[in-house]
Amino acid sequence: MKYREHFDRQVAREDVWIPTRDGRTHLHARIWRPTDAEAEPVPALLEYLPYRKTDWTAPRDAQRHPWYAGHGYASVRVDIRGHGDSEGTPGDEYDAQELADGVDVVNWLAEQPWCTGKVGMFGISWGGFNSLQIAALAPEPLKAIVTVCSTDDRYDNDVHYTGGAVLGIDMLAWAGTMLAFAARPPDPTSVGEDRWLPMWRERLEALDPFLHTWLAHQQRDDYWRHGSVCEDYAAIDAAVLAVGGWNDPYRDTVLRLVEHLPDDQVRGIVGPWSHQYPDRGLPPGPAIGFLQETLRWWDQHLKGEDTGVMREPKLRAWLNDPVPPATSYDVMPGRWVGDDNWPSSSVSWDERHLGGTGTADPVLVRSPQHTGLDAGRFFPFGNASDLPPDQREEDGRSVCFDSAPLEGRVEILGRPRVRIRLDSAVPRAHVVARVCDVAPDGSSTLVTRGVLNLLSRHGRDRAVEWTPGTYETVEFELNGIGYAFPPGHRIRVAVSDTYWPWVWPHGERGRLTVLPADSALLLPVRDPASDESEGEGRESIRFEEPEQAPPLPVTYERPAEATPERLVTYDVAKGEWTLEVDPNYGGSRIYPDGLRYEESARETYRIRADDPLSAVAVSEWTIRLRRGDDWDAEIMTRTELRATATEFIMDSRMETRADGETVVERAWHRTTPRTSA
Repeated sequence: MKYREHFDRQVAREDVWIPTRDGRTHLHARIWRPTDAEAEPVPALLEYLPYRKTDWTAPRDAQRHPWYAGHGYASVRVDIRGHGDSEGTPGDEYDAQELADGVDVVNWLAEQPWCTGKVGMFGISWGGFNSLQIAALAPEPLKAIVTVCSTDDRYDNDVHYTGGAVLGIDMLAWAGTMLAFAARPPDPTSVGEDRWLPMWRERLEALDPFLHTWLAHQQRDDYWRHGSVCEDYAAIDAAVLAVGGWNDPYRDTVLRLVEHLPDDQVRGIVGPWSHQYPDRGLPPGPAIGFLQETLRWWDQHLKGEDTGVMREPKLRAWLNDPVPPATSYDVMPGRWVGDDNWPSSSVSWDERHLGGTGTADPVLVRSPQHTGLDAGRFFPFGNASDLPPDQREEDGRSVCFDSAPLEGRVEILGRPRVRIRLDSAVPRAHVVARVCDVAPDGSSTLVTRGVLNLLSRHGRDRAVEWTPGTYETVEFELNGIGYAFPPGHRIRVAVSDTYWPWVWPHGERGRLTVLPADSALLLPVRDPASDESEGEGRESIRFEEPEQAPPLPVTYERPAEATPERLVTYDVAKGEWTLEVDPNYGGSRIYPDGLRYEESARETYRIRADDPLSAVAVSEWTIRLRRGDDWDAEIMTRTELRATATEFIMDSRMETRADGETVVERAWHRTTPRTSA
């Protein structure tokens, strides 16, 4: 990593309040911009988040906002209403108020005397989401966005549902995380010693756990259509640079955006990365000069300079070379490939029947409920235990269909599909498919996977129960991937009907009967020769080395007794499996202004191998913020999800203290019918 100490432009930072259209609520913003004596107006860049610019994202903000300002932009970081130091109370994620406020901020920035009137938005995850969603509202000054690790489909490609099934691991975990995050107080140094406590109390009284809302909408309805730009890609006027990683759950959005947006409006980049900006150097690498690449995007679309970025391939993707299974890779071997169109003319479909060339007898699929414990983290963050380990144990809990040893290298790029002819013994069931690379020594590397809730086989907006004793053919996509299977290896399709805790189990244990001869894996096989043909007259794909502004001098404190990030235990007498997870978002840290931010979290998932109704998920958080003897605030939350055969049961609790005295203490108990989950 290169840290750039000096820039061509002098940069100053200021904190300001931005008014919103209601006339009562102001959002707190931090602005880095050039302040040269003869400085001309510059375009503005906006990052708009609930994650607190004064502490939680401060180290990340210091890496990129001053860097952009040093290159001739006003780079702006704004706390969303009711979060961080902004006024108001928190709402649901991406609600109409958040997006309306975002439009107000875009228009306010464009009207400032130091702005040319042109605005860009960027962000990762939440900030990438609302960049896309505000672009779909088309405020006139917004000319370009960079959206990283984000989604165009809030129902089927987010932390709530996948393939119509409840995402047990993040439906609960992210709801619990956001309850703790939304409960954090504003900082007295920003809002004033006399205001912070009344502001905090107001937002605490307004809180309601997201989990209640998310589980009240178990099918794709208007709630999920809101903010899902896949409903109308044409609504987006801004130029879109979409960036993702093969180890991030949102990478399919990049493929859909480059497919559905015009050639002169979009470019996509998918690397080997986790849920991180691709210049941070966190596993798996290689990292790229992401800030330099985005500067080309901003200069092209906000300053009118021909940077050549629109002559790059429409999709630049990292094609992974085969690797043995591991939970972390410093660098993923492979190469960059480029496609000028998507779907690509260099990719063709290879259909491989699960039954081979002959007729295969029906196969029963009845997996133990703890199948999925080796799935890895839903949101890999570059930690040591994030990625799926060797899949042999998972394969043993599934029914596997293996190819013959490959005679040559097989490269795939895109979203594989499976087509399965099956019957379900119960009206409600899941089918899960994993594609693995099986080496001659038997080790099994997870390549990609997908889920289908059979209730949603006719559409995510409806629930149609299965009629046991009836065969149907279902087809569904797996997550996108670029991967090369080497000669001598086998391609394995592993099929199960459970995948805990990623997928919350239906209330009754079932059984699938699969007809292999009528079932197939469809692989998007890429012709390696296209590297040369498509590269004619164009340089091979290269990125600069990562460069950032100097890091914020933050001291990170590790706990005296470190606990495992992921720990699986088995109670033999009970037949109960427990997965304990430390999400490891950064732990405790001390900031240059003396703020001490302490954070600990634990997720627990329990299930018995033979009982889907034994599933329980718990998220627990403790956060403390203090600055010397002047300020001390604590937040403790606990969120639990369990279910009967007919309803979900949600229990949440929150305690908050200031200087050891209780501020607000609340508890919630909710139930909701299991309509399709």
